Amino acid sequence: MKLYCLSGHPTLPCNVLKFKSTTIMLDCGLDTTSVLNFLPLPLVHSSRLSKLPGWVSKDGAVILEKELKECAGRVFVDSQPEFCLPERELLDLSTIDVILISNYHCMMALPYITEHTGFTGTVYATEPTLQIGRLLMEELVNFMERVPKAQSATCWKNKEIQRILPSPLKDAVEVWTWKRCYNMQEVNSALSKVQLVGYSQKVELFGAVQVSPLSSGYSLGSSNWIIQSHHEKVSYVSGSSLLTTHPQPMDQSSLKNSDVLILTGLTQMPTANPDGMLGEFCSNLAMTIRAGGNVLVPCYSSGVIYDLLECLYQFIESANLGTTPFYFISPVANSSLEFSQIFAEWLCHNKQTKVYLPEPPFPHAELIQTNKLKHYPSIHGDFSSEFRQPCVVFTGHPSLRFGDVVHFMELWGKSSLNTIIFTEPDFSYLDALAPYQPLAMKCVYCPIDTRLNFHQVSKLLKEVQPLHVVCPEQYTQPPPTQSHRSDLMLELQPPPMPYRRCSVLNLPFRRRYERIYILPELASSLVPSEITPGISVATVSAVLHSKDNKHTLQSVPKPPPVPPSKKRKRVIEEPPVMLAPKPLLSGAVALEAFLVTLQKHGITEVKVEETADGHILHLQAEDTLIQLEEDGTHIVCDNEPLRTTLRDLVLRFLQKL
Repeated sequence: MKLYCLSGHPTLPCNVLKFKSTTIMLDCGLDTTSVLNFLPLPLVHSSRLSKLPGWVSKDGAVILEKELKECAGRVFVDSQPEFCLPERELLDLSTIDVILISNYHCMMALPYITEHTGFTGTVYATEPTLQIGRLLMEELVNFMERVPKAQSATCWKNKEIQRILPSPLKDAVEVWTWKRCYNMQEVNSALSKVQLVGYSQKVELFGAVQVSPLSSGYSLGSSNWIIQSHHEKVSYVSGSSLLTTHPQPMDQSSLKNSDVLILTGLTQMPTANPDGMLGEFCSNLAMTIRAGGNVLVPCYSSGVIYDLLECLYQFIESANLGTTPFYFISPVANSSLEFSQIFAEWLCHNKQTKVYLPEPPFPHAELIQTNKLKHYPSIHGDFSSEFRQPCVVFTGHPSLRFGDVVHFMELWGKSSLNTIIFTEPDFSYLDALAPYQPLAMKCVYCPIDTRLNFHQVSKLLKEVQPLHVVCPEQYTQPPPTQSHRSDLMLELQPPPMPYRRCSVLNLPFRRRYERIYILPELASSLVPSEITPGISVATVSAVLHSKDNKHTLQSVPKPPPVPPSKKRKRVIEEPPVMLAPKPLLSGAVALEAFLVTLQKHGITEVKVEETADGHILHLQAEDTLIQLEEDGTHIVCDNEPLRTTLRDLVLRFLQKL
């Protein structure tokens, strides 16, 4: 069993498991942190960005003024943003049989895999994962296509040039593999390969293994996966949460008795308490509004925003914010808010019961009805005529490199009354803000990450007790900025097996058993012999028939009778002779009783020597050796009649099966 690691990002994994003749891809996350190296894509012309100076090396030898721009001491690529794809050279991706998706954030690279590698398999995901993943892809494509860039920067990717660039461009990995965003045709084609599954539904893969999704408690429809055969079990834990939020709670008990547990997607903010961050979010928002400023919340169009809106619903009246408008701007804003209300069976119990009252499970439905929350596809059209300040705006993209958020950064960045509140943990807020410096607006960092922290995962692993744990190498050492914090790493016995991008791990267990079925007519012909009380053994002569990884013992076919023929044949084709199998022997040769038997047959001069495995009997007069061992008896004798006699004497002590 092998594990190929195609992504270096611990929360956006992409691994390939080879298990019992099947090749299974576990997630295909897209590393979007690469976009932080690019200039933002403004919706309207930005004179500030257009006037940024081009970059020239200190010695003046390298001039890339058209491709690279300098801003506040940092260098950015002036081109359409590109993404760091999963590794595609480590193995032939066309050989992948299935792709298992754990949540909608971990499927954003799917079109790159299914449309450009010769992939012909099936993708398995839950319905909310598919539908919300489609929204996120559609939003990403929309953000990119509505602000097209004519030029494409490639010269800076030259290894010799990249080496002399300032950080972080100098340290960027695999830049030649970075790709522009896919289009909607590729998205639709990729998602057409998805087959929907429900929690605990068992799916057979070629008769070899069975896969089953379990609730992971992180987001709507998010899953952990069990991959098992009759005698082996692998658990894949990715993006899980034990906190009580809107999704179904995590199914922990099904992870027990795993031979290998592959662990990814732990919290990116192990020191930040999500409840504390929500409180800080609300208090900073209220302070800004009371001071007459606006609040900008860069966020994804699904996920944490549902919890933010629910928190604000309870907070608005107590904080006297009832008249403050809240705007949610995204090409898929309407669909996202509606989907969250209709996936009732994927929600936690409290929200499920509301559906039968009937009430909307999420309170943002009431905020929309009372006009406290308004949603728009973009800043153009209705929004521009209904927009009033001070207000709170939720919009994307959290990287601040594309989407409507770029316009609000240009609009509000010059006033210290305004505040930007970061809630998504995927991007460094300092790197996100870098191309907007100098910035007057206040910045608040409240990352809300509900995924498992190291304390929770250690407790979980003690309960489910897998034989082996495999995880990203980042989890086996403290964070670089907090090297003294040994509590921010996994400390297990035996130690976990770490992996990094482009690693190939041989997982530490071998297949020992295979299940074989026996046909009833063959079973009825067996004659068991009891070898010890309660244990019987029977020999079987059969033909092993294997198809679709299912193995069956069938009766040996009888040779067909040869039809009589008058014509003479030069060569008579005779059917192969089926020889009866030699009987198997069981039992042990008792030394004392065997010596007595030899004496009765006139063999008296016997020298007995004890060995590590049994005894050696030296028949001195006959010049013969008999080795009595636990698993066999050997007779060394030149006299054939004597050897045959000794063999028959030994057989008296053994049972034929």
